[in-house]
Amino acid sequence: MKAYIFPGQGAQFPGMGKDLFENSKIAHQLFNDANEILGFKISDVMFNGSADDLKQTSVTQPAIFLHSVILAMCTENGITPDMVAGHSLGEFSALVVNKSISFEDGLKLVSVRANAMQKACENNPGTMAAVLGLEDNLVEKICQEINGVVVAANYNCPGQLVISGELNAIESACEKLKESGARRALVLPVGGAFHSPLMEEAKKELEDAINKTVFSDPICPIYQNVCGLPYSSEIEIKENLISQLTSPVKWTQSIKQMVKDGAQEFIEVGPGRVLQGLVRKINGDINSSSLNLDNVG
Repeated sequence: MKAYIFPGQGAQFPGMGKDLFENSKIAHQLFNDANEILGFKISDVMFNGSADDLKQTSVTQPAIFLHSVILAMCTENGITPDMVAGHSLGEFSALVVNKSISFEDGLKLVSVRANAMQKACENNPGTMAAVLGLEDNLVEKICQEINGVVVAANYNCPGQLVISGELNAIESACEKLKESGARRALVLPVGGAFHSPLMEEAKKELEDAINKTVFSDPICPIYQNVCGLPYSSEIEIKENLISQLTSPVKWTQSIKQMVKDGAQEFIEVGPGRVLQGLVRKINGDINSSSLNLDNVG
């Protein structure tokens, strides 16, 4: 069984999507459609903008979504996944590819999400930190002992967990985690405390937009971040998507469950190769690769 996986924020790079635009009539049209939907020329920023231009959340999230979804939609004969999953933002790309939502609605939701998260970051400053070399349950225990808001946010692979929360709480947690044997506990250059309670106001704004969006029965299950389990019910998919902003990304659990359910090959769709690396660390016996331009028509 083939599992298609979709990256989240952090995978962006200058020039992303330009090859697609130049090599595919479908991509050309979809990028033009995206410019109209968003009300600004995101294609110009993606193709010609600097790394700093692409770091703005309001640009980054739609850019990664567009790169992933347009690549999937332009593939010769299309792609027919047996299962899909996306890391954080990537869940929206996955939902377009498994036909739960349309391209236009997916892009609108991603734009609402990005702008809501940006506002939440400004109103509730926070950050995230990568923790390497400790068991998940020990990281969780230490987070609970810290004064202030700090929670496990991304279960990326065994021995690699990202925590999220208030600035002081994150710094205190990093100190304590290093004292407890963490190989590294490093504050990340991100704009806010994603996947933590500090995103509550963004969650409410996104919830309104999700509830106004038409969802359909998907062509295959999506393994969702909030619990790492497969879903095909429109109601459950919506509920999990709403919870996602303030809940951890259970990526390790998702990949393990997909393998258990029969996934034999993982194909990463979009910029970068981060997810393939995580898949190999979770299960070294599984094939993983990128969907590339050679298949675009």
